[in-house]
Amino acid sequence: MYKRILVPIDGSDTGRRGLKEAIALATGQKATLCLLHVTNDFPIMSEMPIAFDFEKYREELHQYGRNLLEDGKKLAASLGLEVETLLHDLKGGRVADAILQEAKSAGCDLTVIGTHGRRGFRRALLGSDAESVLRESPVPVLLVRAPGAVS
Repeated sequence: MYKRILVPIDGSDTGRRGLKEAIALATGQKATLCLLHVTNDFPIMSEMPIAFDFEKYREELHQYGRNLLEDGKKLAASLGLEVETLLHDLKGGRVADAILQEAKSAGCDLTVIGTHGRRGFRRALLGSDAESVLRESPVPVLLVRAPGAVS
């Protein structure tokens, strides 16, 4: 049914749970996994000290993303899955928009994304990229919640 599954990963527990669920789906359907990491330096820029080496920090962000993608690729490939990796460097805008853009560009027909399941004030304060992807995606979205998430 699904041929290409987009999986945004960020190194969080919920991101890892989303990856595991996507691997299970892809294995059963012989789908290709498109692993995505979005680097976003905006939150740090607003708190950046004057003597901050921004280019070094940006390269560390990119290396962290490449490492996450490589680890995810090795895991999925060890199970016989075809895997592509995508590193998206966000320079302003929403992470959700980057996810939606990459889903379209990569021709994915499903997005599997981990979510913290926050509600109320915590969700309003932190936002929800997963919720935005869910509301705006032209393809189905599978949300994988954290253990113990509030329903």
